[in-house]
Amino acid sequence: MSGAQHVPESETPDTRERILDIALDLFTTQGYETTSLREIAEQLGFSKAAIYYHFKSKDDILIALHMRLHALGGDTLRNMDPATMTLDGWAGLIYELIEQLRTNRILFTLHERNRAAFEKLHDEAHAGEHQDLETLFRTALNNDAVPVADRVRVSCAFGAVLMGSMITGDSFADVAPDEMTAMLRDVVRDILYPPTAP
Repeated sequence: MSGAQHVPESETPDTRERILDIALDLFTTQGYETTSLREIAEQLGFSKAAIYYHFKSKDDILIALHMRLHALGGDTLRNMDPATMTLDGWAGLIYELIEQLRTNRILFTLHERNRAAFEKLHDEAHAGEHQDLETLFRTALNNDAVPVADRVRVSCAFGAVLMGSMITGDSFADVAPDEMTAMLRDVVRDILYPPTAP
């Protein structure tokens, strides 16, 4: 009698995500360079071999965490129709991105605290992902049906959100996530819908 083949817990898809979650915490708190695969394995309760089943190296773990950042807003951008984007549509997309940033703030902290490690890594799939998202964004910004002034505002609003979330690093670490979200939304609203002169 044949039954379902038993898959060791260390080889399940959930384990891959657990590895990434533990690595995210360790890389953020103590740094990528000083964190070993052994430490990650110990927190999992597995051997290093279990990690190698899912990732070829520690660099591969870092790339996978970086791709989590790419996923933020990626599905939204891919599902939009560049030809029909309006200013209100852009506002909704940017507000959705802000919410995703709020719930994934640790990813931005990871990138800021390990910037040198990320700069050393290069991956063709990663580069292709960058290019695909940038192409979608630029195609939408080239929609002549939206006034050029609005498209400039959209570009500046995106820049403000990304600068406020990524480049600033720990500068606003003492600001509560909900408060930061509200302030970013206010900035976006001010850029996209400036008050008319009296």
